[in-house]
Amino acid sequence: MAEVSSRMLVRDVMNSPVVTSDPDERVDELARLMRDKEVGSVIILNGERPVGIVTDGDIVRKVVASNIQPSSLKAKDIMSSPLLVIEGDKEITLAVKIMRGNNLKHLGVVYKNRLVGIVTISDIAYVTPELLSILFEKSLIEKGGFRYRGRYSGYCDICGQWSDDLVEIDNRFVCKECRIEHSMEI
Repeated sequence: MAEVSSRMLVRDVMNSPVVTSDPDERVDELARLMRDKEVGSVIILNGERPVGIVTDGDIVRKVVASNIQPSSLKAKDIMSSPLLVIEGDKEITLAVKIMRGNNLKHLGVVYKNRLVGIVTISDIAYVTPELLSILFEKSLIEKGGFRYRGRYSGYCDICGQWSDDLVEIDNRFVCKECRIEHSMEI
């Protein structure tokens, strides 16, 4: 049977477009922007280059808890810098390792050195059940396939696409479309 991929990539779970602002934006404006866009962070750009991030947690810990007037501070005064980034074609497990190793909840996502998205620990937690399901199905397939009423779920040995309707023909697992296209008998 064809190799089953359990890879889930950062680009599969990232948020895009990214909510951005500049280093001189006032913190009260950033808070309103987060509220209006329903996000928990704003990426701070210098031109097109990401230089930091301001999160709702930064505003609480660095401004509110210190009883500082938000309109008296700018993004550059409270942003976390530098913004750590990851390529969109990397596995989310690497994103988790980077986040955990740096005690972060957000990573910028880049493609060809350009900011294209943001991935948060919440985004990853949201897809974790799906990822666990993929890994479970992979382990079943590797142990002989996941069989339901004479059919298998997995990757077709002809086209390589996932199917919940594989049939074993001549020691190959074949999807319905390939069976029709290649006139294969069940």
